[in-house]
Amino acid sequence: MSVHHALIPCIRYKDAPAAIDFLCKAFGFETQAVYTDEKDPSIVMHAQLLLHGQMIMLGSDRPGGVTEKYRWKTAADAGCITMSICAVIDDPDAHCERARAAGAEIISEPSDNPGYPGRAYDARDLEGNVWNFGSYDPFDPASH
Repeated sequence: MSVHHALIPCIRYKDAPAAIDFLCKAFGFETQAVYTDEKDPSIVMHAQLLLHGQMIMLGSDRPGGVTEKYRWKTAADAGCITMSICAVIDDPDAHCERARAAGAEIISEPSDNPGYPGRAYDARDLEGNVWNFGSYDPFDPASH
């Protein structure tokens, strides 16, 4: 069995099914897996979404041990964000228009990155998480 090393952002949403729908429509994610509560299918226990082969995981915000143990809060509960998620994409301008059409709040319009190559824009999802979509690929040595 091969090991795939990765850092995978994990996010909690009050309405995880709506978040999955929004992330797919607005930002182009594809659903890889969604596991719901057997008694209440509106509660997402764990979901995996892919964007160009890169993954995020998410689940429904719900009371209980995990929430208490990690002091997990949604961006709305916290009243702020504590991180943003950056995604490398080919065409920030077209991606921004797709996100806008799907109802994403565009925080900053696509523009050239200040002091380094590429273009990017920032958007807020339906529950207040901030996403940065840009063409600069920090893993590509040719872009340094």
